[in-house]
Amino acid sequence: MSKNLVIVESPAKAKTLTQFLGKDYAVKASLGHVRDLPEKELGIDIENDFSPKYIVLSGKKKVLKEIKDGAKEAKAVYLATDPDREGEAISWHLVQAAGLSKAPLKRVIFHEITKEAITDAFKHPRSIDSRLVDAQQARRILDRLVGYKLSPLLWKRVRPGLSAGRVQSVAVKLIVDRENEILGFVPEEYWSIDAELAKKDKKSQGFRAGLMGLANGNKIELKNKEQSDKLVAELEQANYAVAQVQQKRTARQPAPPFITSTLQQEAWRKLRLSAKQTMAIAQQLYEGLPLGKEGHAGLITYMRTDSTTVSSSALAETRSYIEDKYGKEYLPAAPRRFVKKVKGAQEAHEAIRPTSVRREPARIKSFLTHEQFKLYNLIWQRMVASQMAAAEIDTTIVDIEAKAQKESYLFRATSSTIAFPGFLTLYQEGRDDDENGERKNSLPKLTKGELLQLLGLYPEQHFTQPPPRYTEATLVKALEEKGIGRPSTYAPIISLIQERGYVDRRNGKLQPTELGFVVSKLLSEHFASIVNVDFTAQMEEKLDKIAAGRLKWAPMLKQFYQPFEKTITKATKAIPKFAEPTDEVCEKCGKPMVIKWGRMGKFMSCSGFPECKNARSIVVNLGVSCPKCKSDLVERRSKKGRVFYGCSGYPKCNFALWDKPLKKSCPQCGGLLTLSKRGNAKCSQCSYEGEAPSEE
Repeated sequence: MSKNLVIVESPAKAKTLTQFLGKDYAVKASLGHVRDLPEKELGIDIENDFSPKYIVLSGKKKVLKEIKDGAKEAKAVYLATDPDREGEAISWHLVQAAGLSKAPLKRVIFHEITKEAITDAFKHPRSIDSRLVDAQQARRILDRLVGYKLSPLLWKRVRPGLSAGRVQSVAVKLIVDRENEILGFVPEEYWSIDAELAKKDKKSQGFRAGLMGLANGNKIELKNKEQSDKLVAELEQANYAVAQVQQKRTARQPAPPFITSTLQQEAWRKLRLSAKQTMAIAQQLYEGLPLGKEGHAGLITYMRTDSTTVSSSALAETRSYIEDKYGKEYLPAAPRRFVKKVKGAQEAHEAIRPTSVRREPARIKSFLTHEQFKLYNLIWQRMVASQMAAAEIDTTIVDIEAKAQKESYLFRATSSTIAFPGFLTLYQEGRDDDENGERKNSLPKLTKGELLQLLGLYPEQHFTQPPPRYTEATLVKALEEKGIGRPSTYAPIISLIQERGYVDRRNGKLQPTELGFVVSKLLSEHFASIVNVDFTAQMEEKLDKIAAGRLKWAPMLKQFYQPFEKTITKATKAIPKFAEPTDEVCEKCGKPMVIKWGRMGKFMSCSGFPECKNARSIVVNLGVSCPKCKSDLVERRSKKGRVFYGCSGYPKCNFALWDKPLKKSCPQCGGLLTLSKRGNAKCSQCSYEGEAPSEE
């Protein structure tokens, strides 16, 4: 008896769907994309409306044959790929590559893999949305045009194996620009003064108040110790009294449920998971995992989304759970609905949430890996907290007047207490490193006009700080705010710029490499529009218009390509081959030596090349001794170009390791510390792991 054929991308998703659909359906996995543009040629007919030339990917012929054979016997073919542009394109490619157009085709969309969602999706199939397919094709062709035309220029002018891209090059530029701000930053000295005060009675404990300025509201700038000491001397003789006491209760609202970007940010802040790790684990939770007697179940909704919308049924279930678990006082009068203003937000997906909040993390912990549990717990807590009552915070602000001989000064003390915890009982949003926490201060009961005694003055020297380096979380936030890329692109872009050697992650911060500086400078000088933030965001908006059917993709590509091609032609003639001058002289011909980039990194070459082919490697000494023979450790490269670290005494000493050695020794055993991929310090000789010391 013939069955219905259902096609999904992954075996895990296929296994979960099989459980829900029953014996009348056969589910097959395409294992992702089955067709793409060819690797070794442009694959785009520019003269024929940018028509793409797709080829079947290596290893996919067998998969396509199985799908084709299954379709011949099927009553209908259901295309159940992911509910976004990429998924729509995969379905379209499957139809083209497997010749499925003769079979009854039904496109089914679901944002969570649950029995209810699957049943509803199969009751309401639709046809493939050509607008979404066009938008995905336009993005793929646009990225191919930029990458295929720009990358060879970098190979010839800088070094082989490099790449440039419409979004990746902008991401590198953001990191490079931030690093240039840091390098060019000149710190300025300033001073603050705190006063420790107390009530006049002897039993009261002291509290701190900070100098705000003059009592009349004018600011005071203390730029050096001399100015600070002079004011401290004046304040020591002042009389202190309470000028004003303000007490107010404020409501702190919970954060909305996750979208792709906020999940990546929070997973980095709280779990130290990279964007790539976060998306891989979220994919597993979405596609379904075996939960003992319950069988395979999808645990979260689709994880590529920029919508904070939550279905009415999920809201009702969450509110019911909150009332049962925490009581009515933790439940707001009406469901809380969030409107997330994401620049260029697209398809109306749901937020990332548990498929059922009744499936508590602790109940399924034994079926999940450690990281699956941590991420599911984070998503679950965020969703439940988003529908809990607001936290109520009591804040006291006390203004204190210090009457000195010449002037009156204003000091201010604040304290906050939680009157009602609300959602804070369960969850509090993380902070980025550059966000300051609240100062905790316990204040006695004070009244206006009350005299206070001065217990001490505490001047403190400060220096203005440069902007912080990006972390993965803050880079995702910046890309989202500027409208660069889309939810599906953040993780692969951040991974790619590190794999290409443009950016390193050090102590959790993204820092451009020397190569990143060189490439970004070259692209900024000769392809300003390509690495321009506004231009890139405008291209994303055009892709969104194609998806909405308001713009045709071929004219959009033509409008982009004609000026781009002229820029390529001009730059090819104008860009010199990268060569950094040095003070060294070639020992063979006497001409100056220059530094060039090769596949294995930087090397020294004669400026008289090709007449003189003298070249030698550059040894990067790390200033760390080899633990085996005490010679210097140096940076080396493998035959595949990967950086590793080895003894300068090779081949007599063969000590080598992949992780970068640190100058400071292990505090436990005195052994060699290395910098792990996660940005922590790890001893190569004992079990010690800790925070990496600064190497600057």
